[in-house]
Order: sequence, then C-alpha cells, then structure tokens
Amino acid sequence: MPLYNLCLAWNWEYDRDFARLLESACAKVGLSFFQVTAENLDSALAGLSSGEISFSAFLDRASESDPRFQPLCDRLRQKHIFRINPQKLTVWSADKATMHLEFVSRRLDTPYTILLSPANEQPNLPPLDLSLLGGRFAIKPASLGGGEGVVLDATSLEQVSSVRWQHPNEKYLLQVQVAPQALDGRPAWFRVLVCDGAVYPCWWDQHTHVYTPVRAEEHFRFGLRSLYEVPRRIAGICRLDLFSTEIALAVDGRFQVVDYVNDPVDLRLQSKAADGVPDTFVENIAARLARLAESHRTGS
Repeated sequence: MPLYNLCLAWNWEYDRDFARLLESACAKVGLSFFQVTAENLDSALAGLSSGEISFSAFLDRASESDPRFQPLCDRLRQKHIFRINPQKLTVWSADKATMHLEFVSRRLDTPYTILLSPANEQPNLPPLDLSLLGGRFAIKPASLGGGEGVVLDATSLEQVSSVRWQHPNEKYLLQVQVAPQALDGRPAWFRVLVCDGAVYPCWWDQHTHVYTPVRAEEHFRFGLRSLYEVPRRIAGICRLDLFSTEIALAVDGRFQVVDYVNDPVDLRLQSKAADGVPDTFVENIAARLARLAESHRTGS
C-alpha cells in the first residue's frame, strides 16, 4: 500500500504554483507528495476505500469552494490523519463574530464593533447608537469571505437594515473604520501571513492589494514589534497552522486587528500576479509545511 507523506487537495487554477513549490519542498526533505484535484478525486477516494493508498498528513484547499471534496476530508478525519488547518477549526475561526469575542476576551485590540444577530433570527434591529461608530463605518457579514457582502462606507441605519437581509442567515459586524497612521507617507496597514509559528509581515495597500515585505530596518525604525507578537497570539487562539490577518497602526498609536483570521490564504506568486504574495514568502511557507508534515511522518 503506497503511503504518501503529504496530500494536498486543491481546485483553484492559481494554486498550481503553490502545489509545485510544496511538492519541491517535500522532495527536499525526502517526503512523498500526492495531489488531489477534480481530475483524480474519484480515483483517490476509491484508493482510500480499498486501502490502495494512504496519507500521513493532509492539507485541504478545495472543499470550501467545492463540496465534491468533502467526502475526502471526512474520510481522512475518520482515519485520524494529521490535518494541516483541520476543517473544524477553519470553520470556527472563519466566523468574525466569534473571533471578535475571542480577541476581546484575550485583550487583543480590535476596532469598536457592534454585533448583530442574523436577520432571520431577529428581523427587527435592536436600538443602536451609531454615533459610537463615527460618521462612516463598515458592515461585515460574520462568515463570508473574499469581501462578499462587505460595505465599507456605511452611514445610516437604513443601510444596516437593508444589507443584513442580503444574507439573512449571517451574523453581522458593524465596525469603526480605522484611520491608519502614515509612516514615511505610507498608510500603516499590514497583512501578515503566519505559518507554523513563522510570521511574514507585509505592508498592504487596501486599494491595490499589493504586498510589500516589511524590512528589518523598518521593523526597528517604526517600532513594529506588534506585527510579530499579535499574529502569534492570534495563532494561539485560532490554532491554525496557516492563515493571514490584517493589522493597522491607528492614529492613536494602537495596533488594531482589522480583519481577523483568513483561511485559505491566497498564495498566488507576486511574480505572476501584481497582488500576489512575495515569492520568497510562498517558498518559505511551502518549506515550513513540508517540515510540519515531516514531523508527523509515519512509516510505510
């Protein structure tokens, strides 16, 4: 029975480069690597059922957008295979309302936020004092990703009432818009990737979504230690091996977590897409995931 040390399930065409880098990283530490895509999903499931193949570790980057991969995730969970970013944790940590309460209870700085129950559960809005949110505020569904359903410049109760009915089963967050400081003329807004304890902080342009790695010199000159400390604290809360988060240095000097836990992480290469992740970071992440799989290696 062939035993593969790491199985990657993926279905997004732009994950091809990441899959290639992960396969290469596994080869460098002597691990076997197996890819499951839409083309071989059925045969992989059949092989698992018959005992023809097995895996030591599993990373799922497909089931969130394609339910055909769910039986694969279920089968490997039942077999107690080591799972990078276990599905139970990814679903739990994707809920922004839950994460907001977790962060507040752990004394992580977040923007002032009002949580709303789903419209289907509470059709009429409770009394709200929108003045606490400032003149403009963000409306965010709790569990939708990719910016779906987000309104960034809301101003009225009427907008809140209308927006929450677009996704009536969703909890919503009404959140203060954070004004970042300017550091050398650049907004102090950062997207930080975290992989198995390693932290990769980047300046992040909110409009173009372009990543620029934070240099060591900038880390010391601007006092950006929190860009390393806060993501590690978030990792301790969400317990994911790989995720990203957004942090802004507000004008009042506080580092505020403005977008909590993002998974799966967009790992397109910056050499291929302007708004992709710097290539060296993706390469480092692939290497760390291979080492993580190696630590859970089992014999044939």
